[in-house]
Amino acid sequence: MKRTATAIWKGSGKEGHGILSTQSTVLDNTQYSFNSRFADGVGTNPEELVAAAHAGCFSMKLSFSLNEAGFTADEIHTDCAISFENGAIVESHLTLRAKVPGISADKFAECAEDAEKNCPISKLLNTKITLEAQLI
Repeated sequence: MKRTATAIWKGSGKEGHGILSTQSTVLDNTQYSFNSRFADGVGTNPEELVAAAHAGCFSMKLSFSLNEAGFTADEIHTDCAISFENGAIVESHLTLRAKVPGISADKFAECAEDAEKNCPISKLLNTKITLEAQLI
């Protein structure tokens, strides 16, 4: 399985602007810019998208971990805060609130820890990055 996205940037880093599109078209020429990343501009930014991906991935992995343990959540609510400092993502903080009938606190903590360590985005955030570049 492969999923794709496209970014197009025009202009300088600070005054320029870009658009993002995804294969699913959930993002379709969605605006991003210096202001949407570092100020209060309209549009999205890479860190916000990483936060959404991590929260969604973690929640889904937790659901699978709970199912494997014999439980089904009524609701899994995950917030993710990405910390960006000195040009690098330095932390992804997940805040979880879940309703899981019949589960013990220890079993819930075990499942949550498994999801935090094993969701694909958690693994990605601590991985080697490679680049294939072509000048056109």
